[in-house]
Amino acid sequence: MDFEELLMKNMGRLHPRIVAWIEKRLKKIPSISQKIEKEYDEMMGGLEASLKPYKDTFPTFAKLPEAGRDHKEILRDMEAMRAQEESHWKDGYVSGAVYHGDTEHIDFLNQVYAINSQSNPLHADVWPSATKFEAEIVSMTANMLGGEDQNVCGTVSSGGTESILLAMKTYRDWARDTKGITKPEMVAPVTAHAAFDKASKYFGIKMVHIAVDANFRADVNAARKAVNRNTIVIVGSAPSFPHGAIDPIEELSELAREHNIGFHTDACLGGFVLPWAEKLGYNVPKFDFRLPGVTSISADTHKFGYAAKGTSVILYRGQGLRHYQYYTASDWPGGLYFSPTFAGSRPGALSAACWAALTSIGAQGYMNAAKKILETADVIKKEIRRIPELRILGDPLFVVAFASDTLDIYKVLDQMTRNKWSLNGLHKPSCVHLCVTLRHTQAGVAERFIRDLKEAVEYVKAHPEEKGEMAPVYGMAATMPMRGLVGDMLKKYLDLIFKV
Repeated sequence: MDFEELLMKNMGRLHPRIVAWIEKRLKKIPSISQKIEKEYDEMMGGLEASLKPYKDTFPTFAKLPEAGRDHKEILRDMEAMRAQEESHWKDGYVSGAVYHGDTEHIDFLNQVYAINSQSNPLHADVWPSATKFEAEIVSMTANMLGGEDQNVCGTVSSGGTESILLAMKTYRDWARDTKGITKPEMVAPVTAHAAFDKASKYFGIKMVHIAVDANFRADVNAARKAVNRNTIVIVGSAPSFPHGAIDPIEELSELAREHNIGFHTDACLGGFVLPWAEKLGYNVPKFDFRLPGVTSISADTHKFGYAAKGTSVILYRGQGLRHYQYYTASDWPGGLYFSPTFAGSRPGALSAACWAALTSIGAQGYMNAAKKILETADVIKKEIRRIPELRILGDPLFVVAFASDTLDIYKVLDQMTRNKWSLNGLHKPSCVHLCVTLRHTQAGVAERFIRDLKEAVEYVKAHPEEKGEMAPVYGMAATMPMRGLVGDMLKKYLDLIFKV
């Protein structure tokens, strides 16, 4: 065993700060830096074909064409790409991503978008329809999430990440103004969405991660110990993206209320499922504005709200809190400028399509959809539990994460990928999940998933020598103690995405 191998083997025993210090210096050693770059290049080379499948089949434009292309040619190429991609998700092979997908629903939203394609909510005087749609989207979502008669308000954002970023920026500014906190901290379980870590980086809020229990729910005692005079907000998920676990929102929000700090429920994934699951008799603990300690909620209308991609709702208990989200400029030579979210100009057509989705589906439609999804998830969970080599993590409702104590779960993921499935590979712990959507409630899809999963498990058992395609990448990401190297690899992946 050489020095590098010995170092890597023992790195996991060291404090993260020491690991970061060692990593920074190792990367300055030319031989090690070159070796790392070579490994990155080999990994990216293997991924390029799957990320750039159209390179040899459709025209590529590194610069503007001298003459504009014919509209029919452009539409023909786009239709060809759409057909190729649609065949992947239409039949339910994808975890999450497309939450409705019915042709009639898509066509309807496309018509709505076309009618409103020039709309821009920044110019409310020109497009008052946009403000109508957004105000009603917020009100309908608030009403669904226990906000009726509780002075709950909010705004429409571009997605869950923006909703979360807006909320954390709001708490930072609120705490600075009302409490004089200049070194803000947020407390969030390790399973909270990565958008909270992004908010931490963007807005200078220290992230204090807390552990989760055996069922992947946030540890309330750990949260209690983590709160201090600089804490501005506690976070809980309903449910969490990785394992579909609903954090103990009632206890966490009460802790926040005791300390007069904010509590944010991240219901981006479950906001349009859990209210109906509760009405259907499923065991759903309170997570919304019925709890007095909950001061904000994010809920994605473009997930299980079945709107077109690009809308979410961020809700607050009271206009006073929402005001810290707004941006206003009163001394700009260009006039009075104000916007509710990060963007200035925004696509009003997306808000129109969102409003159209909510009002066309209605409460009964969402109830029926939730029933189908939950019943399908129950079937899938039941059948996974019958596979001896697999175990389900926690007690999820519709996001089903599974792991293995005897097999490399990433090799199982690789085999599922070969059979057209696009599932989510997770780590800490190593596992795979399926987010059940309406696409999976189609006849035969759940049965096909279980059949393919059983075959994948048997294949991995029979071929232990195979390394797999993505399994080494997932394995490295899961076990590599030097997290900066993993981050560098992800940056290389993003570079590849933007490569012409």
